[in-house]
Order: sequence, then C-alpha cells, then structure tokens
Amino acid sequence: MLKDDTSIDFPTVLASTVHDMKNSLSLLMQSIEGLNQSLVEADPLSRKHLASAHYEAAKLNTGLVQLLSLYRAGIDSLPINIDECDIENVIDDLLATNESYLNHKNMILEVNQSADLVWYLDADLIGILLNDVLMNATRYCQKQIILSVYKENDYLVFKLEDDGPGYPESMLETNNIKMQQFDIAHGRTGLGLFFARLIAQAHSKAMVTGKISLENGGRLGGSVFTLSIP
Repeated sequence: MLKDDTSIDFPTVLASTVHDMKNSLSLLMQSIEGLNQSLVEADPLSRKHLASAHYEAAKLNTGLVQLLSLYRAGIDSLPINIDECDIENVIDDLLATNESYLNHKNMILEVNQSADLVWYLDADLIGILLNDVLMNATRYCQKQIILSVYKENDYLVFKLEDDGPGYPESMLETNNIKMQQFDIAHGRTGLGLFFARLIAQAHSKAMVTGKISLENGGRLGGSVFTLSIP
C-alpha cells in the first residue's frame, strides 16, 4: 500500500524543528554573553539574571542537541566526525562557554591537563558531553570543581570531580540504563547519561570502545565523572 503523499512525517518534522530551535538558542546565548560583557561591574543584579538566563539557555541547547542526535542514531548511527584534535583547544572552548557563569557563582574550577595532548576524536560531540557534565556539576557542587585530562592505559581520560553531595544511588545503579527504563515522572531521567555513553561508545579503536563511569568520593568527596576515549 502506497503512503499518502499528504501525510506528515512527524519524526522528520520534529528533527527539523529541533535543529532550528537549537540554532536560535545558540544565537540567544551569544546575545546574552554580549550583554553580560557590556554591563558595568556595579550592576550585580543584572549580571545575576543574565548568568541564570545563560545557564538555562545552555541547558536547553544541550537537551535539544541530545534529542537531535538520538533521533539520528535511531535512523542509522550517531553521526560522528573523528579528526586529530588539540585537546587544549577543546578545554579552552569549554572554559570560555562557562566562564561568566562560573565567575558569577564564585566557583573554583581547577584544570589539570597534561601538556601537548593530541587525540583522534569528534571535538564537537566531546565538547557537548563535557559541557553537560560541567553544567550539572555547577548545579550541585558547593564551591569547587576539578577537571583532569591525561593519558592512561592507551585511553584519553577526562575526569570531573566536585564537592557536592555526590550522585544519588539510583544513578550509580543505572550504569547500563536503557531508553525504556527512563522514569520521566521522577525528574532526572538519565537521558544525559545515556547520551554520554552513546558518544563514548561511538569512539572506537581496534575493537575497543570509549566508556564512562560514575562514582562518589574522589579528591573533593562529591561526584566523579570519568570519560575514557581509546
């Protein structure tokens, strides 16, 4: 039976709409950043509102990117563009994106990075993943965050530690969560975690795939997120 040409391909329409919304949010974030830079230091209330607006816009943008990527992964596979990357540039972009919010919240972000790190990966996807993890850390931590980047056992490792209350036991127990197990009614669905694992596993080398891990403790006593790319 032939498909009616007048019928609506809703998944395609949704993907197109999400893409347009993502672009608009990116422009909004740039405008917010521009306003923040133009404000005088004597206007802390406006800076507070702009920092909050930037955070919420960035969170929405990350969610839309996740939704679009998951849609594409459902069609075929997660689109990935592996290239040689200077890891220092990836971290610099991450810091630049979150600098104003971190400064406004008076949070201390310590970066420990091995010198001259170069790796083959998708810089855009890894940047989105790290930004999502950092945003969550700023939401739940008290004051301090440590980001460490180094090589270990043929992996490039990104480790983010904070001084917050740590991951809830329910998140630590969902290490292999499936899409069907998301509990939307209880807020934190685990979609970000699923998306992070999707990105990690899309990076592979010699039959070895990337991986993520969650734990509590570390140097600051809070949550510890680790991304390892072969």
